Amino acid sequence: MGEAVANVARRINATVEEARDTLDLSDCKLISFPDGVFKVLRSCTDNIHKITLANNEVKALPSKFFTTFVQLRELDLEGNVLTKLPDAVGNMEHLVSINLAKNRFSTFPQQLMNVRTLQHINLESNQITELQIEGLCEMPALQCVDVRGNPLASSSCLSTQHFHLLT
Repeated sequence: MGEAVANVARRINATVEEARDTLDLSDCKLISFPDGVFKVLRSCTDNIHKITLANNEVKALPSKFFTTFVQLRELDLEGNVLTKLPDAVGNMEHLVSINLAKNRFSTFPQQLMNVRTLQHINLESNQITELQIEGLCEMPALQCVDVRGNPLASSSCLSTQHFHLLT
């Protein structure tokens, strides 16, 4: 466990010291987003445009995550155990892409429909049984929704004039 903590600390310090716009905490055995990260990154949260938390065991993200990283454009949460997102994600003003593949969502995260800048949503290999196509069609920037590998009630491949739905 000490090695995992040291790995996270190294990656965070590199982000700060090198003024990177990306924070990569993938494959770090995290079960939550470390609270201490908010303090360490306090001076540069506006510079971070991409966060990767892929292949961990994250069960939930706090609202503070989305209210802190307000300039976030890409978020990769693939391969965790998420079942829902906090309402605060709906207030993201710059988020373009979110990867929620290989999690445990049983319903489409409705909060995403409030993100007007969202272009790509990946929900591949979850447990989603139905989609609200009408709501997705109202998302102005949406280009692609990937829901392959979900037990959708009606598995029709749909291309609307607004976006591509991969099923």
